[in-house]
Amino acid sequence: MATKSVALITMSTRGTRVGPSVAEFVKAIIEQPLASDGITISSVDVAKFNLPVYNEHVAPAMVPEKASFQHEHSRAWSAEIARHDGYVLVVPEYNYGVAGGAKNAIDYLLNEWKGKPAGVVSYGVKGGATASEQVKGTLSGMGLRVAETRPNLPFAGQPDVFAAIGGGRLGDGTRKAWDAEHVGSVRQLADDLKALLLQPNIEANAANP
Repeated sequence: MATKSVALITMSTRGTRVGPSVAEFVKAIIEQPLASDGITISSVDVAKFNLPVYNEHVAPAMVPEKASFQHEHSRAWSAEIARHDGYVLVVPEYNYGVAGGAKNAIDYLLNEWKGKPAGVVSYGVKGGATASEQVKGTLSGMGLRVAETRPNLPFAGQPDVFAAIGGGRLGDGTRKAWDAEHVGSVRQLADDLKALLLQPNIEANAANP
């Protein structure tokens, strides 16, 4: 396989957030299995792009063939997503659904995403299964090819919930539980993503949401 680039995207945009630590947990597991097949991981943080609620005058579907983005934040986000061959989205669940900032970042673009493979890792009080399912439906409908394995990472008990939400920290109990119970599913996600990267990037390969 020729060298491929996968963006590991921290989708949380809150000021206090545990998302970067969750992304590092995922990266430590998937980096070596992907590297063995010439696939590199690039860490991407949505918060650093300072994306407001979508404020362009053109629809994302028109870019780049029929229109261009006006704002620098849109152009920077577009260029970042366009340069990668695949993605792993690390998605928080807030109030039993996908975070607004995460959905906004996805919706900013279309053609930069379309046809490419994507993995989804969710986290939250109960692991974020609802947010994961919502993101899968959105990405699949947009023409991405979503990996079948979608790890859900729950926080271990109320003290760790407050550490994550209030302090942006992964508690020791959560780290131990994830190491014991979830490493296998994250590794399987890496295998799923490798298989998808071998396929051509065509929208016809997209799964139904």
